[in-house]
Amino acid sequence: MIPTLRKHLALAIGVATLLTAEVTTAVAQPQDPYSTRQLRQDTEAIHALGVSGVQARVIAPNGRQSVATSGTADLDTGQPVASGGYFRMASTSKTLVAVVVLQLEAEGRLSLNDSVDHWLPGVVRGKGNDGRRITIRQLLQHTSGIHDDLPGYTTPEEYYQQRYDVYSSGQLIARAMAHAPDFAPGEGWAYSNTGYVLLATIIERTTGHPAHDEIANRVLRPLALDHTRWVGTSPTLPRPHAKAYQLFGPEALVDVTDQVPVDHENLSFVTTTRDENTLFRALLSGRLLPARQLAEMKRTVPVSEEVQQLWPGGRYGLGLAERPLTCGGTYWSHEGGDGGYITLNGATDDGSRSAVVSMSEARGDTMEHIMAQENTASSLINHALCGGGGGR
Repeated sequence: MIPTLRKHLALAIGVATLLTAEVTTAVAQPQDPYSTRQLRQDTEAIHALGVSGVQARVIAPNGRQSVATSGTADLDTGQPVASGGYFRMASTSKTLVAVVVLQLEAEGRLSLNDSVDHWLPGVVRGKGNDGRRITIRQLLQHTSGIHDDLPGYTTPEEYYQQRYDVYSSGQLIARAMAHAPDFAPGEGWAYSNTGYVLLATIIERTTGHPAHDEIANRVLRPLALDHTRWVGTSPTLPRPHAKAYQLFGPEALVDVTDQVPVDHENLSFVTTTRDENTLFRALLSGRLLPARQLAEMKRTVPVSEEVQQLWPGGRYGLGLAERPLTCGGTYWSHEGGDGGYITLNGATDDGSRSAVVSMSEARGDTMEHIMAQENTASSLINHALCGGGGGR
């Protein structure tokens, strides 16, 4: 989910810090300006906010990998965070969906200008919604105007009541169709998870296979992303993983690790920091899409004023966000957050440098906490992609 839809949380009590780091170097290379020491400091800064568990991985242009972890994977046992621990991919999987759609476009099997109604006749109807006026490009770019109404919980009681609920894509789409559009197609920007439910359905209609199968065959297997897996309706994650926590109020801290992701039919992926780095490096270096399709993916529009608070200067392409670097230029990313897990990522324009930071606790009880967690994690990404300096 987008940050405004995620469920953040915090832990304001003292937690013993367990900080580790590892470095792997394939061949002798000059030391990267963004040191492992700096990565430790940036990771610890996130933990110091009250985030129980943090893991981060940075890959430099010379292939050198630096990893740091901070905090604990389990507040009851104090178990350290695993540097290769799994977490829910959440909205970062939208990039996977977009890649498959653009591959299909490159193959001539669909057009970005096709209407939704062309592939899903009569599905987007009612309350002023009209699939004949919405294009695939607009779904990808969140400019369709389709109102988002995915199920979610806002209290501990709702979490325990809803965590194993299972919804079909049709049910999720029907919820959105019960609302009037937020704006006419192409006349604004508003993050719509429902738009990607529709895209996954279009992938299935086009190929005859579920979107998660197409993602596996077209992206995960070719890149050997062996630790990125579709888990369907399973409420659990592979081991090792940190437990996920959510704060519903100053003293309402809940372990929300076990739950069935809302869009389990297509976007229920788990991954690791290593795999997520590999994904963005491959995408930006041109290994997944022809040059024309990658250029289309990087054609951006400004995000809404609300999201600008979280992504200052942010713009959105086709399943890919663009954000400025303090050292000049921009980077590409798609963060994800759901059920306590929040992950920020980024790669330079050519994919030569990348970073991923995953947090297993979300601070969502106040806007101040939300902004602090977002900004501190964004600073880690910025420092890593700027080579440590972060300034001009």
